[in-house]
Amino acid sequence: MKLYIAGHRGMVGGALVRRFRAETGIELILRTRAELDLSDQAAVNSFFAQEKPDVAILAAAKVGGIHANNTYPAEFGYENLMIATNAIHAAHEAGVGRLLFLGSSCIYPKLAPQPLREESLLTGPLEPTNEAYAIAKIAGLKL
Repeated sequence: MKLYIAGHRGMVGGALVRRFRAETGIELILRTRAELDLSDQAAVNSFFAQEKPDVAILAAAKVGGIHANNTYPAEFGYENLMIATNAIHAAHEAGVGRLLFLGSSCIYPKLAPQPLREESLLTGPLEPTNEAYAIAKIAGLKL
């Protein structure tokens, strides 16, 4: 099985790589941002058409701290929307059998009851400091 993990250098993506490297029969496909810019639609389309992974896990995202989120909300929203839409569409076009798109707790309302439940999604205002990131991730989930 050919498995593509986007965001393999991040915390979650790195953990997935360590887990799947222990499995036999799995060919990991990994690309750094320098090798594949997921916000570049043509590059993403070409990558999926050439590699044809059986499974894709999308753990990639543009992330930052509170200061970065407050200072550059448009950049965080735009880049994360491009990552989601480009990768999901290209995976579909290439016939990827399964795709897992990862979000985070940021996609839930700021005052959602704990522990978080899927039913809480879109039931209230988001945390303002990461709203752009959260909206992009929610859009990816809905795709």
